[in-house]
Amino acid sequence: MLPDAVAALRCPVCQRPFRLLEKPLRTLSCPCGHLFDAARQGYFNLLTGKGTVFEADSAAMVAARQRFLDAGHYDDLAEAVSKSVRTVLHGPESLVLDAGTGTGHYLHRAIQGSSASAVGLDISKFALRRAARLNPDVANLVWDIWRPLPLADDTVDAVMVVFAPRNPAEFARVLRPGGTLVVVTPRPGHLEGIAERAGMLGIEEGKAERLAESLRGHFTSTSSTDLDIPLTLRGPEMADLAFMGPAGHHLTPVRLAELAAFDGSVSTTAMFRISVFTVS
Repeated sequence: MLPDAVAALRCPVCQRPFRLLEKPLRTLSCPCGHLFDAARQGYFNLLTGKGTVFEADSAAMVAARQRFLDAGHYDDLAEAVSKSVRTVLHGPESLVLDAGTGTGHYLHRAIQGSSASAVGLDISKFALRRAARLNPDVANLVWDIWRPLPLADDTVDAVMVVFAPRNPAEFARVLRPGGTLVVVTPRPGHLEGIAERAGMLGIEEGKAERLAESLRGHFTSTSSTDLDIPLTLRGPEMADLAFMGPAGHHLTPVRLAELAAFDGSVSTTAMFRISVFTVS
């Protein structure tokens, strides 16, 4: 499946197609001679020039995310996203793009048992190390989603965006006619009772309307599903939840240790919206 995914990729320098070389190292090579060797862990770093100005998740943040997700807290969300993606997968010619793949958790569920190929993008090499282990047949790439995507036009059947930035024009460009965009966002009230304790930002009203407006001109809404997941978390789990997301960049070690040392448990509800769009 990796060669099929590579066939859809384009060199970030010259936009020519890649071919996958296996010896002496696994390498992406284009006709102009631009070479990108796989890291020892299996992912490729395609960032060129100035790279990215965005702060990537650290190794510790990624480890917290994997612990939390592996504990099964968001399994219902992974299943719901998988169902939305699978509706447009029709055999080995299908291709999924996970924009902001992180540890590859949601992509793994979406393509598990299917013959579809996949590309996972993230700016964190620490996340991609784990994603490449979980999804070894996926083209896992270090990439900045705000830049033109390293994929050819009309090559992707489904784009997944789970708590990650969105690049509507580029998503529309790489999706095939009739392709699907699946976006997961938190709803107001998400993790109420824990968010403030953990230093996480609240979810403001009107987020769904802003999402639709940002996609206008490129995508048409086809469905929207709300999903609530009751959670009861102890101190270490609250610390992982706070540290694995954007708030993790600002949490001090002292505050993180305080959360982890909390003696007891707190009940809350994770509140998500799964929005599905098609190319206009």
